Amino acid sequence: MPNIAAAGRPRCGRGAAVVRRPALPSTLVGQLRFAAEHGKQVYADAKCAVCHSIGSQGNKKGPLDDVGSKLSTADIRAWIMAAPEMATKTKADRKPPMKAYTDLSKTDVDDLVAYLQTLKKK
Repeated sequence: MPNIAAAGRPRCGRGAAVVRRPALPSTLVGQLRFAAEHGKQVYADAKCAVCHSIGSQGNKKGPLDDVGSKLSTADIRAWIMAAPEMATKTKADRKPPMKAYTDLSKTDVDDLVAYLQTLKKK
């Protein structure tokens, strides 16, 4: 078994089970699609549809159907990570106000942003 402790991860003992994340596709397009699919799952797991809608699913008071055309990647990330500050910056006064989702991992945020970037009206 390779020594992965050098990469900053704990060393597995002999016979220990190793759980691996599925391998990323080899092409950039495949990787982006993989990230967006995972981001869609993050959207569901974080229960974003309680306050937001995509298509006919979720709360119509917070539509995200065209968010990928309206906001930059940086702005979408800021709305997820620092929503109160973004609400102040944009003078948004929606009730209840959106909270900051600082408990999401960096990968989850990256993938959620990738998913939201795909939401563009045709």
